[in-house]
Amino acid sequence: YDAKNRLRDASGLWRESMIHRSGCPINLTIEVLGDRWSVIVLRDMIFGNRRTYGELLNLSLERIASNILAARLRHLLAEGLVTVAADPTHKQKKTYSLTEKAIQLVPLIVHLGAWGVNHTQTSPDLSVRARLLADGGPALWAAFMDELRHLHLGAAPPKVSVLKELDAAYLTASKVIDVDP
Repeated sequence: YDAKNRLRDASGLWRESMIHRSGCPINLTIEVLGDRWSVIVLRDMIFGNRRTYGELLNLSLERIASNILAARLRHLLAEGLVTVAADPTHKQKKTYSLTEKAIQLVPLIVHLGAWGVNHTQTSPDLSVRARLLADGGPALWAAFMDELRHLHLGAAPPKVSVLKELDAAYLTASKVIDVDP
């Protein structure tokens, strides 16, 4: 892309881009992500291992509307962030999986969570995963991404489950909150 929003095609000629507003990498990333609901769907797939439409709809803390969820899943499919396959156990059920492209968003999502912890009023139970991942740094993110590759892409299983550690920390934080008046 150039300053006039033109894209160089395979023949080397400049063409007007009708797809994106600009060639800015930040703009393009935001366009791929879509909107807040797309990020929430990705969050639920990454941290909650929610893989079906029903899980994504019914277990959403933010109570995503069914029409919004359907539109966001179509968008994520079109952008190559998720894939969908028929569930062999139920002919009407589909299973969504993250692609490598989506898994590589983990560091960005970790930074979003860390920013939220530092600059907003988060709840202790819902921020514990963000804190642990931010504190764990790139080595922990890489291990988590490897685990997501196992869960979504069929890669070899990891030796240690980061997801189980994050879930255990969340459950512990949730119990502390439930006990205190």
